[in-house]
Amino acid sequence: MKKYVTSILFLFLLAAGQLRADNFYPAFTIPEALKTNAYAVMRLHETTFTVKSPGEAVERVHFVMTVLNEKGDDQARLIVDYDKLSKVNEIEGALYDAFGKQVKRMKKADIQDVSAVSDGQLFMDNRLKVAKFTYAQYPYTVEFTYEKTSLNLLFYPVWTPQDDNEVSVEKATFTVNLPAGMELRYREEHLPKGVAVSNTPTGKQYVWQLSSLPTFEWEGYQTPTVYTTASDFEVEGHKGSLRTWTDIGKFFYDLNEGRDELPETVKQKVLQLVANEKTPAAKVKKLYEYMQANTRYVGVQLGIGGWQTIPAATVAEVGYGDCKALSNYMKAMLKAAGIPSYVAAIKAGPTAREVMADFPSPYFNHVILCVPMAKDTVWLECTSQTEAFGYQGSFTGNRYALLQTPEGGKLVRTTQYASKDNLQIRKAVVTLAETGDATAAVTTRYTGEQQDEVSAIATQLGAEDQKKQLYKRIDIPSFEINRFAFSEQKTRVPALTETLSLTVRKCGSKSGTRMFVNPNLMNVSHPVPPPAAPRKTEFVNRMAYQDVDTVVYQLPKGYGVEFLPDPVKIESKFGLYQAGVQAKEGEITYVRSITVNRGKYPAEAYNEWIEFRKKIAKADKAQMVLVNKGL
Repeated sequence: MKKYVTSILFLFLLAAGQLRADNFYPAFTIPEALKTNAYAVMRLHETTFTVKSPGEAVERVHFVMTVLNEKGDDQARLIVDYDKLSKVNEIEGALYDAFGKQVKRMKKADIQDVSAVSDGQLFMDNRLKVAKFTYAQYPYTVEFTYEKTSLNLLFYPVWTPQDDNEVSVEKATFTVNLPAGMELRYREEHLPKGVAVSNTPTGKQYVWQLSSLPTFEWEGYQTPTVYTTASDFEVEGHKGSLRTWTDIGKFFYDLNEGRDELPETVKQKVLQLVANEKTPAAKVKKLYEYMQANTRYVGVQLGIGGWQTIPAATVAEVGYGDCKALSNYMKAMLKAAGIPSYVAAIKAGPTAREVMADFPSPYFNHVILCVPMAKDTVWLECTSQTEAFGYQGSFTGNRYALLQTPEGGKLVRTTQYASKDNLQIRKAVVTLAETGDATAAVTTRYTGEQQDEVSAIATQLGAEDQKKQLYKRIDIPSFEINRFAFSEQKTRVPALTETLSLTVRKCGSKSGTRMFVNPNLMNVSHPVPPPAAPRKTEFVNRMAYQDVDTVVYQLPKGYGVEFLPDPVKIESKFGLYQAGVQAKEGEITYVRSITVNRGKYPAEAYNEWIEFRKKIAKADKAQMVLVNKGL
């Protein structure tokens, strides 16, 4: 009996040893708290960035991801970018089943090498190494390791180990190794614990560690993040500093100095164009519209060319360039006309995060032109052939830009658009039929940022696609578009007028002799859903705006008013809402206005914001009751 027990114990230990040999991060060891609301779990993520000199560094990344269900399949993929200034030294990968047993090792043939060229990017050397595992049985685990050498130390890594709110993280580390004499600049956000710094035989080591990060409700920029950047760097023989905004702007200015010269024939053309213009502003507008009509945007991102523009003379000859080249070309034309201007780097896009003013860093994605005037500053978007002169809108307005001047960089604010600039003024005349159906003639005037999307529809799409987009935009349950038209006014705050002829089915809901009608035809608000947990981060209303809707209802013969909603006024620090209805013989007029303020608010104000939107949504659903008095 004793011998039998000993044999069983031996077999058990043998099996356990085999399990230890094969159980590479088995799924059953994941803590339950990390599986809640997760479609994948990052078991381990290690990033090591080793700087060898101001012009060379090696980045090594190793991560292990367990995919819990089919929604997480995209997490079983590796994408490594590289270009002329970087090379991928190594890529390895493996696939494991739920118990951690290896199913497959990645082969060289499994790695795709593809171009990263996007629409409008004609000259780019950016490429991607792509590898992906597929497996039919969940959960499964993938492991990837890659190493990359970079000769472009203008950019250090931004470490965000949890960049998906539905992927939890078991453990993550970020290590930066610097040689003696070099300094690391960094910024930490939402970290439970800061960096650990230690001396090494060759310099300094910086280590950040995180563990047990569950899934969370998305609020915005709330994930643990470390921004790193060099103090001094070198790219293709060009040396620079990132200590201050002055330093960064000086590097870009010096890199592009002398590239704003035009041939004599082009200079003479410039002088002819502005000869009859009386003011500097009129001259700038004339040259800007000439540039729009005679150039087009083409991306050029080759090596140092990602930051160094092609010469203005080349743009004049070929008629195209990227954002920095077209801005530099416009600068050159203004220079020929005796008007100074400055190229400016900016983070463009309606949802782009604001530049961190207290952390000088080169994380920009676009270039525009700044033209200081005696009483105003004109900003020019040089990549657009349709943008109104001097207008920035939601793409580059209301944010910081870095001017590149001979004295260095200057961080300045671009145009701030107030609610009076971003208008939506609508007038609708609705003719109700006794059946509850209706026809509506609607005229809407959009200005500023409120016209951005509509302007893109009007200027970039054909008639059929315009109509499809209108069907998506118009918030009426059941309707048909009979006719539509657009008319643009390209002023400094541009305006667009949209006219519609609509047939609205069941505009009114009948019940016996009564008809129930929501007077708010096209601008019904929806409440903001409450968060599952108390909000932890501040929130932002990016755009200030004002809507005014006037809807006139012409009643069917014999119908009168039985009930009208009471006037409503809702006021808070977020804005002001007012709505009211007035009636006269055969006609009802509904007027609704809302003004929303732009602002940044603390997390504790979020419930107040939800309540503000809830009250507006309720008021927007109020109904009036009509009755057929002839029956």
